[in-house]
Amino acid sequence: MTTFVDRVELHVAAGNGGHGCASVHREKFKPLGGPDGGNGGKGGSVTLVVDPQITTLLDYHHHPHRKAGNGKPGAGGHRTGADGEDLILPVPDGTVVLDKKGNVLADLVGNGTTFVAAAGGRGGLGNAALASARRKAPGFALLGEPGESGDIVLELKSVADVALVGYPSAGKSSLISVLSAAKPKIADYPFTTLVPNLGVVTAGSTVYTIADVPGLIPGASQGKGLGLEFLRHVERCEVLVHVLDCATLESDRDPLSDLETIEAELAQYGGLEDRPRVVALNKTDVPDGQDLADIVRASLEERGYPVFEVSAVSRKGLKEFSYALAQIVAEARAAKPVQESTRIVIRPKAVDDAGFSVVYDEHEDLYRVTGAKPERWVRQTDFNNDEAVGYLADRLNRLGVEEELMKLGAREGDTVVIGSTEDAVVFDWEPTMAAGAEMLGRRGEDHRFQTQREAVGRRRERERMRADAAAEEFASFDPLSRHAIENDEDY
Repeated sequence: MTTFVDRVELHVAAGNGGHGCASVHREKFKPLGGPDGGNGGKGGSVTLVVDPQITTLLDYHHHPHRKAGNGKPGAGGHRTGADGEDLILPVPDGTVVLDKKGNVLADLVGNGTTFVAAAGGRGGLGNAALASARRKAPGFALLGEPGESGDIVLELKSVADVALVGYPSAGKSSLISVLSAAKPKIADYPFTTLVPNLGVVTAGSTVYTIADVPGLIPGASQGKGLGLEFLRHVERCEVLVHVLDCATLESDRDPLSDLETIEAELAQYGGLEDRPRVVALNKTDVPDGQDLADIVRASLEERGYPVFEVSAVSRKGLKEFSYALAQIVAEARAAKPVQESTRIVIRPKAVDDAGFSVVYDEHEDLYRVTGAKPERWVRQTDFNNDEAVGYLADRLNRLGVEEELMKLGAREGDTVVIGSTEDAVVFDWEPTMAAGAEMLGRRGEDHRFQTQREAVGRRRERERMRADAAAEEFASFDPLSRHAIENDEDY
């Protein structure tokens, strides 16, 4: 059963924004009291957060699909829809976020570090928010935007100060078990260690972490053994410790050849050339092991390696070894530049940035409009509502899209595409878009109010005509009859 996972592919989807509401306030004696449609709620986002209690990506290996909550739609009475619930995903310290192509999106180091993997969609505006002096009662609302979605890759790189590398069964797990409180699996067969083990070591006033990386063999950098899967765990270390087995039973191996083999694999992997190296001649409690250590020590020191003779069984040389590592770690920490406070970088938009671009595609014989604003406006438009389509036409015209199409020589009936993805909107361009959709009449007027005004005018005209007819009839009566009518007398 898998208990440790350090690389997963995660499918994340943020919540969609809620749709805006198109509503008109109604009450007694006020059949059309004005627009009161509320805005839709914002969709929830998917956020990665470093949690020190998490040490593996196992949970995401079993459940790779994660989705945040959708925003709720708005309602009448100026009621705004509820925001969708954000999805917080805890990850181990040292998690690297990549896209499908291998580009690094974020390097999450440090407790509480966050990264928004998918942002929630914005809620659509209700017709109350769209009302203006020209458009007093919009009969439409904007749709909520879909949330971001996609695939990301999470890779865990252990955050350790010291990394122990060496052949399988060289004694790395034994060393980490006596140097720290870690309890790795220890046995007398190769590849006992299947996952990186992490321990905390205290040497005087210095506290540092030490990692035991699964054993390396020739060809590890090309995928042989377990080395390729776990070499990434030594990338963040301050010092590399070569654990060399001085009591190996294999006749074709010795400490010097083991060192050369491991160094060749590290060089093939790359990125570790600047790390200081320390050699630990292990298993010197065995008589033959001590003899071999005495033979190779001079050769290793000639190559510039600090050499320590240690034994995890007898605890020989462990104190000196631990304090030497602490000194190297302390020097490396002191040499690091002081972390500056976060600087706010302001990048103003260029004065000639129109916010969109229009290009003519000769192969497909169409004009393509791209840009954050027009593409977002298209996603917010309900194309089943003619008034909403007219509102989109007005927005595009004010932005300058129609003017740019004219400059490029677009004619009536030419194909125009807004967007660069599969869900792009395709339509036949009509220059009359500058005046809005013709079926909507004058821009800024609502046909319901127009109908009501016409009905009131017709009723008043009928009342006036009836009053004129009654006055003419009254004038035709004789004086006695008119006197009787005025005084409510019988005649």
